[in-house]
Amino acid sequence: MFRKTNRRDFLKSSALAGTGFWVAERTLRAQNTSANEKLNIASIGAGGRAGGVVFDTVNQCKDQVNIVALCDVNDDRAGKTFEAFPQARRFHDYREMLEKMHKEIDAVIVGTPDHTHAPAAMMAMKLGKHVYCEKPLTHTVHEARLLAETAAKYKVATQMGNQGTSIDKFRESVEALRAGVIGPVREIYCWTNRPVWPQGIDAVMQHQGVRYALRGTDQPAQAPDAKLWDLWLGPAQFRPYDQIYVPFKWRGWWDFGTGALGDMACHTANLPYMGCDLGLPTSIVSEVSADMNPESYPTWSIVDYDFPARGDLLPVKYHWYDGGVHKPRKVTEKLSELLDGDEVPGSGCVIIGDKGKLIPSGDYGAGYELRPAKNFEGYTPPAPSLPRSPGHQREWVEACMGGPPALSNFAHAAKFTEMVLLGCVAIRVGQRIEYDGASGRITNLPDANQYLTKEYRKGWEL
Repeated sequence: MFRKTNRRDFLKSSALAGTGFWVAERTLRAQNTSANEKLNIASIGAGGRAGGVVFDTVNQCKDQVNIVALCDVNDDRAGKTFEAFPQARRFHDYREMLEKMHKEIDAVIVGTPDHTHAPAAMMAMKLGKHVYCEKPLTHTVHEARLLAETAAKYKVATQMGNQGTSIDKFRESVEALRAGVIGPVREIYCWTNRPVWPQGIDAVMQHQGVRYALRGTDQPAQAPDAKLWDLWLGPAQFRPYDQIYVPFKWRGWWDFGTGALGDMACHTANLPYMGCDLGLPTSIVSEVSADMNPESYPTWSIVDYDFPARGDLLPVKYHWYDGGVHKPRKVTEKLSELLDGDEVPGSGCVIIGDKGKLIPSGDYGAGYELRPAKNFEGYTPPAPSLPRSPGHQREWVEACMGGPPALSNFAHAAKFTEMVLLGCVAIRVGQRIEYDGASGRITNLPDANQYLTKEYRKGWEL
């Protein structure tokens, strides 16, 4: 049997209570935008990363946008954004915001924790609103497919927040891979310094309710505001408040986040995914640390994907490593070998072809190196085949106002997110899974299909 965990028993024992559509749709998108020359934007999430997206959008687009509404369950965390846009109406519940203001809103930013991305984006798109959503696009594979279908149905402009997609050198690297500069690609390695939040047994033992149950130390945490905690939980099943979840540490918990893989692969793996036209894998297998449990992602994981041949492109093996300094020694040794003995950075990527390696710079692919150098003497980048970006947020705003779609629109982002989150499923299952991309089903372990979707609390359904 695969690694199946009983969450209810664990809770009891631990006391935890594309680019697929282009210029032809400019007119249709423009019809979804206000008659005035500015785009009226509402943001679901106003503090933390969401606040950063709001400021980036205004800074990049200047006189093109109005921030008309802001929604956040934490007034203090969102305070800077609230102060910067005093004219924007404030809400705690995004459902109320969209119901009351949908006639005044053209576009919506979603910058909430992962588990709320899909319900918020889905509601906005069904109201005909353009949507920018932070990465990973969704919390589950099923949600990714639904968001792509809904975006196409309602003909709205969309974009995922993997900002590297809009860097010129990223696009040049994609063009180099597509042009066969390093020859046929057979193998890809990506790694990250995440998690930088409690995960695995460390997360469980930092839970205040667990400490109280096991040691009698501390008291179970009390939510500062029960109603706001309920809104933060949103579609997730109810559980008592604890400081271990907020404001950033939710990433390491199955019910709220997607772990290190979901957090960072949407950046680090984006370049090889796009440049090698990977599509969906046929099988995935994982190896994880011994502290795997039904509540939190493990301290480290190794995830190996097999991608089939795609037309003239060869099958590809893709390897993912997370865990930061906790990675197994065999991983650090392998990365050192891939980098020819150079110091291994905290995160990175190596793409291996028959003629050499392409090594992007950093998580975003802000540059690249070709090795061995002797194989690429006199190298000239291929002629541009992708448009250059005016900036990630501006690219989306211009799409909302009738321009061509953002490169990381949901047609691309949803399939990419599906690929990433299949790795999370493999981590959870603990056995090789075989995947049929056409049907979106795991074929060898029928019970594992439960992890492709999830249950939603009443009132928070898609």
